[in-house]
Amino acid sequence: MNLDRFRDHPSLFFVDWSLRGVGQVVFQNNPLSGLVILAALAWNSWIYAAICVLGVISSTVTALVLKADRAVMRDGLYGFNGALVGLALVAFTSEDFRTGAIPSVAMVVYLVCAAAFTTMAFASMGAVLAPYKTAPLTMPFVLVGWLFLFAVLKFDAIDAGPMAKPVSPDQFSETVPYVLATWYEGIGTSIGQIFFQDNWISGYLIVIAIALNSRVTAAMALLGAVVGTVVAAVYGGPEGAVRDGLFGYNSALTAMALGGVFLALTWRSLLYAVFGAVISSWLWASVAIFLKPIGMPVLTSTFVLVTWLMLLGQGAFKSLAPAPTDEPTAPEESRAG
Repeated sequence: MNLDRFRDHPSLFFVDWSLRGVGQVVFQNNPLSGLVILAALAWNSWIYAAICVLGVISSTVTALVLKADRAVMRDGLYGFNGALVGLALVAFTSEDFRTGAIPSVAMVVYLVCAAAFTTMAFASMGAVLAPYKTAPLTMPFVLVGWLFLFAVLKFDAIDAGPMAKPVSPDQFSETVPYVLATWYEGIGTSIGQIFFQDNWISGYLIVIAIALNSRVTAAMALLGAVVGTVVAAVYGGPEGAVRDGLFGYNSALTAMALGGVFLALTWRSLLYAVFGAVISSWLWASVAIFLKPIGMPVLTSTFVLVTWLMLLGQGAFKSLAPAPTDEPTAPEESRAG
């Protein structure tokens, strides 16, 4: 089935672009992957699925109205940061993080504007990073997410909920023992937490969505989640935080980015990606503790920092080669010997 034919369809092109935007959160330029990801979110909470759609539409419409580069819009690259901002604003202002809460009218307007703002942030960061041949990744989401979450605390029209108490490793009991469920739930939830889904089944459904476009990237997502989970366990991370996937989601993103998406896949780049996943797991705890006094969540900041540092300097390492395209693609197309 040729899914690319919908990209320029007179009436379905926007649906195609938006679904690709959802998929691009995990580097998948595929509308079917985006659709299955939405189903995975709906498995956990229809509210999150709806907010993801609202966020990606808001940022993509903004790019369309402003006449952004059509090729970039067609690949869904203006949509994924908007989807994440919408999800974050609902997740961290809801009493129940797991399912989210139906947002108020004020919050809907707020998150639509925040999602739209990621379009400008993505374009700006893309322009700054272009000479270094490095993508903005999810930094527009992280920056806009932090700024808009800070502001919530000053507006009575938006209920901040439990947001002022961000997740930190020391909030979990260190006496709870590891059990079998810690592992399979922790690994699955690590993938789910990329989309703020505290649900291990949703996480594995997202892996399936990735595999529909790239089995290599799906494998790297699982590998990164496993690495993040194991590293946290070996170093004595609290069972609750490990089971909730908090140590693994940045590691999963880092492994995907370095393991075939932005670097040609070789055994050396595989080791490079695994190393990045290890660092991302450690730094989640570091950044979480650093941000706790100001009441901000880590989001995907660890993934961005580690991936930027390892991509910006890769030109100095002759054993590493960039993927042959400047946009996220299937690693199957960029394998090297």
